[in-house]
Amino acid sequence: MAIRLSGFTRASSLGPIADFMDRQGGSIRRVLADVDLPYALLDHRDCVLPLREQFRLLERAARETGDAWFGARLGHVVRSKQLSQFGAWVCGARTLREAIVRAHAGLNTMLQTSTLLTFEQRGATAHWSIEFVEPETEGRHHNELLGVGYMIDLVRGYAGARWRPEAVFTAMVQGTPRAPLEEVLGTNVAHGRAVSTILFPAALLDAVIASEGQSTGKDAEPLLPPQNDDLATVAAVTDLSLHEGYPRVDWVAAKLGLTRRSLQRRLAEHGTSFNEVRDGVLERRAIGLLRDGNAGITDIALSLGYTDAAHFTRAFHRWTGMAPSSYRRGQGSCA
Repeated sequence: MAIRLSGFTRASSLGPIADFMDRQGGSIRRVLADVDLPYALLDHRDCVLPLREQFRLLERAARETGDAWFGARLGHVVRSKQLSQFGAWVCGARTLREAIVRAHAGLNTMLQTSTLLTFEQRGATAHWSIEFVEPETEGRHHNELLGVGYMIDLVRGYAGARWRPEAVFTAMVQGTPRAPLEEVLGTNVAHGRAVSTILFPAALLDAVIASEGQSTGKDAEPLLPPQNDDLATVAAVTDLSLHEGYPRVDWVAAKLGLTRRSLQRRLAEHGTSFNEVRDGVLERRAIGLLRDGNAGITDIALSLGYTDAAHFTRAFHRWTGMAPSSYRRGQGSCA
């Protein structure tokens, strides 16, 4: 059976991690270097990265700061409306009930795959749960508690700034100390449950919030790669690698939890190769830069990892049959 490739998440789901780590006495630059992720993630919040890499990043950040509850503390300061266009769309709902429906409808296509949200009303109490189907375990609990933080923040937007859940259940091992987490969350905590869950009065579901000025369209940004689409998944990680320079097959394979040979064999099963996937990613990025910006051809070449404009020009001609400057002029842009 083939290995299931990692799910994805947007860099925005990390919240204000750089400022938060700075206040905690840690270095986000050192953490990103240790897990071999580009620092540019902090400036490109809508780019996607493998979910397993976010798990690893949060685990490394916890060790960097010496905080066993790093994910929970980071989750305490996140804001749901800042989760790229997805967060703005969810928080723009008129009622909490509609916001939860939007969250369930858009999560796996707009923000994060390999993630399940479930909702159940038991009498007067609402149970809202989050579960990760990603097989990786290192750093999982940090990501779960970060997700709980976003859920709490969303409810708080309708219930009021001082609201706290009635209780929080976690999937952590029963017997794990509860007091530190209860201090962070401001409520009772129970471990050893199947999934992480927040409990709140079901009456809050009809709480209303003004949504003026917030996004109501959910198609304002590119969607995430479909969960079982191997080619889209490899292309997404290849696109991420552009922040590290010219895409390298070893880097992409490592981020997907594969060996170089396994990745190449998997692509061959789809009738393609890493070079073809890489060329497709480079072509799309190049065309976007030529259409939407005024950067010079040399600057575009360097941003794509080429050593000079000549190499980029030859590659672009091979992809499109024309030089980059000719393509730009044909789009009606400045040369």
